[in-house]
Amino acid sequence: MPCTENPAQRADELRQLIAHHNLRYHQLDDPEISDAEFDALVRELRAVEEAHPDLQTPTSPTQQVGAAPSVQFAPVRHRTPMMSLDNAFSFEELLAWGKRMERFISGEVAFVCELKIDGVAISLLYEDGRYVRAATRGDGTVGEDVTGNVRTIAAVPERLSSPTGQSPSVIEVRGEVYMPVPAFEELNRRQAEAGLRTFANPRNSAAGSLRQKDPSITASRELSFWTYQAGAMDGGPRLSAHHETLEYLAAAGLPVNPEVRVLGSLEEVNDFCRHWLEHRHDLPYEIDGVVVKVDDLAQRRELGATAKAPRWAIAYKFPPEERTTLLKDIMVSIGRTGKATPFAMLEPVFVGGSTVALATLHNEDQVAAKDVRPGDTVFVRKAGDVIPEVLGPVLAKRGRGSKPWRFPTACPACGGPLVRLPGESDTYCTNVDCPAQRDQRIIHFASRGAMDIEGLGERTVQLFTSLGLLADVGDIYSLDLDRVRELEGFGEVSVRNLEAAIEASKDRPLTNLLAGLGVPHLGGAGSQLLAATFGHLDRIMAASLEELAAVEGVGPKIATSVHEFFASARNQAVIAKLRVAGVNLAGPEGSEGPQTLAGMSVVVTGTLEGWSRESAEEAIKARGGKAPGSVSKRTTAVVAGEAAGAAKLTKAQELGVPVLDEAGFAHLLEKGELP
Repeated sequence: MPCTENPAQRADELRQLIAHHNLRYHQLDDPEISDAEFDALVRELRAVEEAHPDLQTPTSPTQQVGAAPSVQFAPVRHRTPMMSLDNAFSFEELLAWGKRMERFISGEVAFVCELKIDGVAISLLYEDGRYVRAATRGDGTVGEDVTGNVRTIAAVPERLSSPTGQSPSVIEVRGEVYMPVPAFEELNRRQAEAGLRTFANPRNSAAGSLRQKDPSITASRELSFWTYQAGAMDGGPRLSAHHETLEYLAAAGLPVNPEVRVLGSLEEVNDFCRHWLEHRHDLPYEIDGVVVKVDDLAQRRELGATAKAPRWAIAYKFPPEERTTLLKDIMVSIGRTGKATPFAMLEPVFVGGSTVALATLHNEDQVAAKDVRPGDTVFVRKAGDVIPEVLGPVLAKRGRGSKPWRFPTACPACGGPLVRLPGESDTYCTNVDCPAQRDQRIIHFASRGAMDIEGLGERTVQLFTSLGLLADVGDIYSLDLDRVRELEGFGEVSVRNLEAAIEASKDRPLTNLLAGLGVPHLGGAGSQLLAATFGHLDRIMAASLEELAAVEGVGPKIATSVHEFFASARNQAVIAKLRVAGVNLAGPEGSEGPQTLAGMSVVVTGTLEGWSRESAEEAIKARGGKAPGSVSKRTTAVVAGEAAGAAKLTKAQELGVPVLDEAGFAHLLEKGELP
């Protein structure tokens, strides 16, 4: 806890903490805290030193750059120091930086905005146009020699061209080595297949790859590079502005990020920052902010620098999407099909704009690959509307005696056996009477993509089943509303709304009813095909296996599942309840369904919970849409399930194509519009 009563003691504590985390981040590539948590420590120390100037020393982390270079690599002295950047976390702090600049220069100021790549800062040295050396930032004065490893990066040219005919005899170039998101995902896939620990994020994997003693390992990691600054330059053209420098470096053959803008005011800078905060995930690489620089090089010389950072530049940092927190336990949830999915129970942490207490762990293999255990401090990521995910453990904080988590052999809901079929990554509860499966079947039946019964969500269903008000989906239509009125939280208005929603669901099309019943392997497309072909649920139930398989687009696997489902006495009893309640059992025999996706092109990638790839694509086609296998500028949306193709997601991001989860897909199918 902060020691506010003794500033000197707190300053000393903070310096020790910052030094420790600098070592873990810069030399060991094994951080124990997120960037946001590290920034908070530095900001607190700066605030203590500003309030008590006598506590500030030249060796304070607020006055120094990075960390001392690792002894594993030969030291390299930079020709010009590689300084750090001061940070702004709001527009107000950006304006304050602008006010500070006014003390040193006058006149109009133009700003250059560049994306802040989340990678590793590198200095490249070229002599007579030839690449001769690469070094990490280190402590800003001395870095680590990583020449051989950087030489394996395809984006780093071995020779520079001479665009102006006035080539510098020596040029020191600053930039960022990073790992593109698709390459990161592929690396983690290979790590998992080999039984090795996966990497937490692209930045850590880039840093670890860059510091390999064997350059061939670095070469296999598909690193890339962006140039953002010229350091020392002997000879060459006379340049007066930063944007001219970037243009020259690009013409010489160095990769310069295309998202560079010259702007005339800090208000425009703020708009640029807000745009990329919103669109940061449209890129195939990770960014954590925007770097703002004074464009005019003469003005930069007027501004000068502090001991640590230039006064002419600042980093506008985005809110964090990664934090560390305690993984209190690993639990297993049971879906309507019996699928058992592990998830993490976390010490609540604010990340990605909301408080996260639960995060997915996908399946048994993912838990093993990440090697996360109850009691671990873990990195948690939440980006936009993506489901929160545990990235990996902070191994340095793992307690002694910690043991790997083992997938349970018994269902946590019913005690029945959990079974993993050979060759599959998923585990299932095989007890059809499992209460968790029952609840999820009812929740699915009432969901938007099925019977759309508003007010019958997860918590309400679990309450009603626990009180014996519901045992299966057929009981929805004979729900004792008088008992519901007696329950806490159910006023007359909410009960009337629930009653109206249940009544309205009776008129849903047969396609919705079939989808809602949760027949294994039967998704929305298959439901629509069966409804259109047979026209009534009774005829589907009476159809032979051969008649069902003969429906184009259904096939033997779905036909067998449908036949077995309706042959079950348990399911026949549920249908009888629906019939008595007056639920619509008829469909548009021999007719075409609503063409909600006419003129649209929807790409499906990955594994969906309620659809096979084929059935999802058939659902798109049945509604008048196209379901191509690749993403293009004509694509309306990409539907991404588990293990979605990285190349397709990257292409979608590049083209600005919306990416939908399964709920968004259901909305698109039903409404014909993006959610």
